[in-house]
Amino acid sequence: MKDGKHPNPNTIHPIAGYDKEIYVKPTITNPNIIVGDFTYIADSDFESHVSHLYEWNDDKLIIGKFCQIAAGVEFVMNGANHQMNAVSTFPFYTLEGWEMSPPAKTDLPLKGDTVIENDVWIGQNSVILPGVHIGDGAIIGANSVVGSDVPPYTKVVGNPARAIQKRFDDELIELLLRFKWWDRSIDEINRLIPILTCSDLDKVKAEIKKQLG
Repeated sequence: MKDGKHPNPNTIHPIAGYDKEIYVKPTITNPNIIVGDFTYIADSDFESHVSHLYEWNDDKLIIGKFCQIAAGVEFVMNGANHQMNAVSTFPFYTLEGWEMSPPAKTDLPLKGDTVIENDVWIGQNSVILPGVHIGDGAIIGANSVVGSDVPPYTKVVGNPARAIQKRFDDELIELLLRFKWWDRSIDEINRLIPILTCSDLDKVKAEIKKQLG
């Protein structure tokens, strides 16, 4: 235990005396936002970073455990999309006075749930577009606009975001995806920290192999 305290995923402010970084999960009020333990954002509020999440679209924002979300990140959900298979993209049906019924869902470019897996780092002022799936351990560079899926343990940057490299070789990525350290108990994770923060990747591979048996 650090400073006599045990990590608690239901703590809102994990840094004493500092309110600009919060664990997200205990602050969620929208049932269509699902966030795992110990994921944090560098802000005092999370839900204001999620736009156009309307219950009639049935989409969800799903974020795993131990994700790190920088200031200014925005999650744009399917409700931001307009009909694009007709002459006009103007959403008459959403505004008072216009005689238009809502279009069929099949006429809207709905892309399903947005899913960010575990231990993902999303850099400052990045935008995550609807329906994107970001794999475990990915890194999203600052100011990126992510409109397509990101493989596990891959770095992406830019607008539109593009992959620049894998973080590790294929063997270590496969081991990490099997190891799933984020699903272990707090005590186990505390014991694993020397391995999780070790830059000697050959040593990391050997230790994970040993633990996987």
